Amino acid sequence: MTGTGCQSYQQSMHRRPFLAGAAAGPLLAVGSQESLADLSQGNALADTAVIQYWLNGAASHFETFDPKPDAPDDIRGPFQPINTNLPGVHICEALPRHAQMLDKMTVIRSVRHDNNDHQHGMHWCQTGHDAKANGVNPFKKSSHPSSGSLVAMLRGPNHPGMPPYVMMGYPLDNQGIHRLYPHRSAYLGVRYNPLEILNKRTGDGKDPGQDSDFHVRSLAPIGNLTRSDLMSRGKLLNQFSELRAAFGQTRVRAWNNFYRAASDLVTGDRTGAAFDLDKEDPRTRERYGYNRSGQTALLARRLVESGVTFVTVIDPGVGLSSSGWDLHKKLEWGTKAASPRMDQAVTTLIQDLHERGLNKKVLVVVWGEFGRTPKINKDAGRDHWSGVQSVMLACGNYRHGQVIGSSTAKGEVPKERPIWPYDIVATMYHHLGIDPHVAPVTPVGRSKPLLEKGSVIPELL
Repeated sequence: MTGTGCQSYQQSMHRRPFLAGAAAGPLLAVGSQESLADLSQGNALADTAVIQYWLNGAASHFETFDPKPDAPDDIRGPFQPINTNLPGVHICEALPRHAQMLDKMTVIRSVRHDNNDHQHGMHWCQTGHDAKANGVNPFKKSSHPSSGSLVAMLRGPNHPGMPPYVMMGYPLDNQGIHRLYPHRSAYLGVRYNPLEILNKRTGDGKDPGQDSDFHVRSLAPIGNLTRSDLMSRGKLLNQFSELRAAFGQTRVRAWNNFYRAASDLVTGDRTGAAFDLDKEDPRTRERYGYNRSGQTALLARRLVESGVTFVTVIDPGVGLSSSGWDLHKKLEWGTKAASPRMDQAVTTLIQDLHERGLNKKVLVVVWGEFGRTPKINKDAGRDHWSGVQSVMLACGNYRHGQVIGSSTAKGEVPKERPIWPYDIVATMYHHLGIDPHVAPVTPVGRSKPLLEKGSVIPELL
């Protein structure tokens, strides 16, 4: 089943050629249609998209989707399980909204890999490959492109003029260590990096969840440049006369064309409207929550609705001055601080997709780089644990209302149905109509399979 799942799924739905479109770079790079057409290896499912909701720092499986009420106190933790709308299935009381609509979700309780380091774990999940096995230090580079970057290369955007891959969030820890490389394009080149927004702290350093007047100005793309700055393109175009002397007419012309295309992408009416949360009904904004978790989830919906193919939302966890969900200390406090915002944001997103008829088009994946240790540590927190983690999926025209796999009584390792990150990534590719084992010729002449291992999770079909 797993070997033919992608093919049969493609055959059962509307097909179209791979889109040859623009891709995102550090500003916003635009790829050549000809080169992308050459890279196309088959047909993609029309108008499908992925929203990856990333729990930065790694949330505990005990305090989310896999509580262990019968375990000893130092393993069970401070929270209780609650009933869900799936008979006999319980999740942590910190996620009451999830519990009320678990019939629209699939919880996988048996995902594992073999590296407890943040960066390596993130590489596993973002690429489907083990950086260690490839002899790569993911603090400095990635051995493989992220799934979002490969989607940008193979699919492009669902609508011309939109970026194919957007990442919003703050992927830094409290020591200022960048966790960007696994999200980026590796050897594909910068043109397939995501359009990054919210990649810096806000001016006051506070979580916007404390600010009832949270506006999209905090989400302004392109670093310090505003959209109005970009609409006045003369600021950069005036520099080309200086570049002409240094590099020659041909190269200057290429840069000129590159900038104009990138600028048009960001400043175009469709793109600008998609990023403008002030165009959203205030009641909808309130429904998602006036905080960074809620407003970025809402923005993700607006982006896929407007034609973005792959969006990664990095949830801030306990706040922008911390390591997100990396709760080595004060697990109870951190869970109570972070979970309500995430609970509201994710469930509202799923409800909104259903209400707008987007639930079959958009796959939602909620996960982080690993789970947390079974035993509570001396600082009342949980440490890194790659032995097992929980992942939640919703929408995407898959079969939901189920729990796949299980962990042992103390939440240490998978008990049934072990699943690896490459299976999650393969499922994302499958939803987008991309063969996870295809080996496209990249812009730098490499030919590597998207995934060396992994296949769509058959229970979802």
